[in-house]
Amino acid sequence: MQTPTFPPTSSPTLSPAPSPAPPSVHLAAELRLPTNWLDYTLLGIYFVVVLGIGFAARRSVKTSLDFFLSGRSLPAWVTGLAFISANLAATEILGMAANSAQYGAYTVHWYWIGAIPAMVFLGLVMMPFYYGSKVRSVPEFLLLRFDRPAHLLSSILFALAAILIAGVNLYALAIVVEALLGWPQWVAIVVAGFFVLAYITLGGLSSAIYNEVLQFFVILAALIPITVLALKKVGGWDGLTDTLTKSHGDDFVTAWGGTGIGEANPLGANWLTIVLGLGFVLSFGYWTTNFAEVQRALSAKNLSAAQRTPLIAAFPKIFIVFLVMIPGLAVAALVPGFGTEESGYQYNDAIPYLMEGLLPNGVLGIAVTGLLAAFMAGMAANVSSFNTVFTTDIWAKYVVKGRQDEYYVRFGRLITAIGVCASIGTAFLARSFSNIMSYLQTLFSFFNVPMFVVFIIGMFWKRASMKSGFWGLLAGTTAAMVNYFVLYKQDIIDIPSDQGANFVSAIAGFAAGAVVMVAVSLFTAPKPTEELQGLVYGTTSPGMAEPPSPGDEAWYRKPALLGWGAIILAAACYIPFSF
Repeated sequence: MQTPTFPPTSSPTLSPAPSPAPPSVHLAAELRLPTNWLDYTLLGIYFVVVLGIGFAARRSVKTSLDFFLSGRSLPAWVTGLAFISANLAATEILGMAANSAQYGAYTVHWYWIGAIPAMVFLGLVMMPFYYGSKVRSVPEFLLLRFDRPAHLLSSILFALAAILIAGVNLYALAIVVEALLGWPQWVAIVVAGFFVLAYITLGGLSSAIYNEVLQFFVILAALIPITVLALKKVGGWDGLTDTLTKSHGDDFVTAWGGTGIGEANPLGANWLTIVLGLGFVLSFGYWTTNFAEVQRALSAKNLSAAQRTPLIAAFPKIFIVFLVMIPGLAVAALVPGFGTEESGYQYNDAIPYLMEGLLPNGVLGIAVTGLLAAFMAGMAANVSSFNTVFTTDIWAKYVVKGRQDEYYVRFGRLITAIGVCASIGTAFLARSFSNIMSYLQTLFSFFNVPMFVVFIIGMFWKRASMKSGFWGLLAGTTAAMVNYFVLYKQDIIDIPSDQGANFVSAIAGFAAGAVVMVAVSLFTAPKPTEELQGLVYGTTSPGMAEPPSPGDEAWYRKPALLGWGAIILAAACYIPFSF
């Protein structure tokens, strides 16, 4: 491979808050990778293994529970790694590296305050309700807690969100593969879509989960060399922070600098909107109600394993931020004005730019395979959750009822194919965002946050009536969309960035949903107390009293120890970024 030709960094010319480049469909043309037979051989081996896992998992699919929830038979370490892999999609890799190139070290908030507390809350507080009630999906829980209108609306919104997010992964894959390997976009979309469709259709959720475990390690093998070489290129951590401090100011390399109320910073958000908008509303909305994640925990073999699933995942989540943040920071230091129109690059180009300039053949093949693995993990997570919700929550309950179990397995495979095709159709909606993480956060504020407020009030307030679930969900979704598309996009209110607007939209959606739920509950009848057992905090169901399996009582498997350990570790990680 040729010697990298990075721009010099001795005299950076970045302004403190560079303007983002206008959106475009393609990554920069200069990012074409010099791949050879070795790289393609590694890529081919990976695809063969992926399909092999699908064929192997097919033998275990005998019932709809096997197809949609792996028969609730998987150990905690498998579901835990699948849980984090489903989240670690390439949209996260490219998007968080883009976030770091644009906003600096503020990216740590998406992990240490925007993920870990909510993951711990899911494991310690919410999983006993989900798993103990034996629901097959998150919307089905709303059917038990509220009524059919709330269930149907949440099912439709979730199915729509899953297809949109899967489309983001396909779109990102297409533009990256076209730029890096020279494949036409339609080829990249068809190839990735075919492999995801093949292994999910063959083996259902088990195939998706075991592939996600494999993909977790492939993704790490791709990110670690990029991070190490990028850090070496900029002169280590001290060289990186010195360069960025000179070009972007002190706040760019700290977590909380410039976030006082009324202060200006690259993120366009203050500490209050970070804590409430990201740390509470967006974070808890995503991690506790997003079925693409919760489905992995529901497939665990018992309640203890289900609780430990997000807690096990929390520990790698704490440290993965360094593998996406450092590359983004390094690019901001290496290329003056990166992400601006003058530079010729988008913020999304950060990871591909480093791959093109730093990685030799062989390692390059691993990195490309890692990106493809990440795209496929993210897409598969959303497609597998989509087929479950559409089949069990919409089709089986409202369209074709009471058929044999084999019918719903066949329909699940059919709707998987339809979901992949629909994802291709929604892929290009992401093209209007230069930072694809902004697009994802927008979707989360629309769909996950309103669902979270309905869940949290329904779980902790017995008086919440059956009718309040539907109206709270509708009000929250509407308020978030109005804030973003009308108040922010039409410049009625002044918010400095898309990410800041997402935080405000999330808060607006949460507040509107909560107010409407309380108001409706005061004027409509609550659900009978005997029907709330195992659905509201302070009540129990037979499933919540499930005895632990042999070995689950070991001290290192205690959910409380894992959860609080993750919280303390995440808080400690903030210390060097806070001064």
